[in-house]
Amino acid sequence: MSGHSHWATIKRAKEAADKKKGKIFSKVSRLIYIAVKEKGDDIDTNPRLKMAIEEAKKVNMPKENIERAIQKGLGKIDAEKLEEFVFEAIGPGKIAIIIEGITDNKNRVLGEIKNILSQYNGKMANEGSVKWLFEKKGVLTVDINNQSDNLKDKDQLELLAIECGAEDIQWENDILEIYVKIDSLEEIKKCLEDKNIKINSSSLDWVAKDTIEVEEKDKEMALKLFEALDDNDSVQNIYSNLKI
Repeated sequence: MSGHSHWATIKRAKEAADKKKGKIFSKVSRLIYIAVKEKGDDIDTNPRLKMAIEEAKKVNMPKENIERAIQKGLGKIDAEKLEEFVFEAIGPGKIAIIIEGITDNKNRVLGEIKNILSQYNGKMANEGSVKWLFEKKGVLTVDINNQSDNLKDKDQLELLAIECGAEDIQWENDILEIYVKIDSLEEIKKCLEDKNIKINSSSLDWVAKDTIEVEEKDKEMALKLFEALDDNDSVQNIYSNLKI
């Protein structure tokens, strides 16, 4: 395994600003809506909803916003009809990009994303031409700084993650990224929590099989592209095989 999206590390800092704008609330509401529409409002049988609600709590989203999104997903409150999309693209330095999102108008957002890509030396790719470079994995993140004193040793955290069934692990500064099989995500998350490890986030992500290095100017352009894509209201996640 060659690492997470790498945009995630940068995005953590950006989310602080997004919270102030309320944009992150809108994106999380859409996640909840889609999860409920897909499998109902019981978090015990809908792990995707559980993850979405955890994300909502992490960004301090008000309870009434969470409940309203659930009611919309159940069809009890009139709401715009939303659908998911996954676009594949080639970015600066020929990096591979997967863009996930939720929209009420797929044709409109396709045009918007094409326009953003063109501004940063990128272009849309044919379906399937990029996805094969990635694997869908469960990803858990653990911040060593948030752990109790007896769990602040990196080697110890790695061993505990492996004991719980991690397929692979990787450090991004003080963040331990734990890669697991999709159907094992909740089980391994509970195992870690039972060992008193505090989980930062859990998600189902596209993880690059290998990362590629590009020239510095292409790397800078790629990061600007990711930020521009993330600013789009419909875009939820951006993954690439860029090595940072």
